[in-house]
Amino acid sequence: MRLLNPDNMPSTIRAQIEIIPCKVCGDKSSGVHYGVITCEGCKGFFRRSQSSVVNYQCPRNKQCVVDRVNRNRCQYCRLQKCLKLGMSRDAVKFGRMSKKQREKVEDEVRFHRAQMRAQSDAAPDSSVYDTQTPSSSDQLHHNNYNSGGYSNNEVGYGSPYGYSASVTPQQTMQYDISADYVDSTTYEPRSTIIDPEFISHADGDINDVLIKTLAEAHANTNTKLEAVHDMFRKQPDVSRILYYKNLGQEELWLDCAEKLTQMIQNIIEFAKLIPGFMRLSQDDQILLLKTGSFELAIVRMSRLLDLSQNAVLYGDVMLPQEAFYTSDSEEMRLVSRIFQTAKSIAELKLTETELALYQSLVLLWPERNGVRGNTEIQRLFNLSMNAIRQELETNHAPLKGDVTVLDTLLNNIPNFRDISILHMESLSKFKLQHPNVVFPALYKELFSIDSQQDLT
Repeated sequence: MRLLNPDNMPSTIRAQIEIIPCKVCGDKSSGVHYGVITCEGCKGFFRRSQSSVVNYQCPRNKQCVVDRVNRNRCQYCRLQKCLKLGMSRDAVKFGRMSKKQREKVEDEVRFHRAQMRAQSDAAPDSSVYDTQTPSSSDQLHHNNYNSGGYSNNEVGYGSPYGYSASVTPQQTMQYDISADYVDSTTYEPRSTIIDPEFISHADGDINDVLIKTLAEAHANTNTKLEAVHDMFRKQPDVSRILYYKNLGQEELWLDCAEKLTQMIQNIIEFAKLIPGFMRLSQDDQILLLKTGSFELAIVRMSRLLDLSQNAVLYGDVMLPQEAFYTSDSEEMRLVSRIFQTAKSIAELKLTETELALYQSLVLLWPERNGVRGNTEIQRLFNLSMNAIRQELETNHAPLKGDVTVLDTLLNNIPNFRDISILHMESLSKFKLQHPNVVFPALYKELFSIDSQQDLT
């Protein structure tokens, strides 16, 4: 017996679930299969994967992105994503949804309906924002997966943080995060997705559903706060601290790049869980992540800071700020600015939910040059702004006079931009001095610089 067989499922329940895209690849879903909302393709793949003779291998680095276009390119990574999302043959034993599962699905359905209603009713003035241009995802996939593998060429992308240059299809990163592109046999105009039976009270619930969704996405892509605080309480590991303080410049850069890459992989997963993000054009998804991932890393670092020690949880050791200094004055300034900004966020004592909303706000900041779907990004930004304002007003009093916590958070965003550019400048100088250093693939894709003019 299958869990919620689509053929036997009541039509009203099936219609609700099918509003939510396949959790694995983003294609149109057909119901709950093996415990997760998926399309027919991913349902069949998971069933076949349970054969005892299956032994999938990843031809790359076990970090392949699984989406509608490339879901068949790596069976290993597709199966791992299925398992991570909770697909299990054991799920068929229950035969029906639990109350908790049903409530979660109803929340997601309500959010999708409310989001589409908000997009329909609150479109910004077309004279202010550019209209969306067609996606070039087919060309990107063709370029990035030539002969079934990734290109090994380092890719530049103009201005490193998107504030003064646009991104062309040939300049996008190969760590593909698209999941919402379909061929002509399955495509439906997005305007038809708006549910004509929109729940009348959904407008009042949209903030609550967005808050709940982003809080869950944040929790699933971060080290648990309890584990972080446990590390704060441990005695300093003097030998490990001395080890990092004695690392040479090259070794320290590589180690930091590795840790940052691990964090950014989680940031990408978080971004994909932001409602509406995967419905942006692929070019805009890539641009927002290339320009915003370092900024989100600073936000995430704030929860790893022990203010009493001015130390950060770095992997499995607490390191003081001076452990990251080198003999280069620009690099020391970069480290100081990162700690200073992360500390200013930590001092606000945001909840995990507020940090989740703030990350969404930073990533969707609509003033990044080069984005094409300005209108769509502005709509998503407005939803996040409304939600974080509601959450902060509930939990925090004004700091001084009329200055609110939200004011302080928004004022930090220019600092993120400055630090991001400082990082790129320091990286450019380091690469000139150490041309043979090989950085992790994702780090190289996100922060590649071909010439000094890319910084202008």
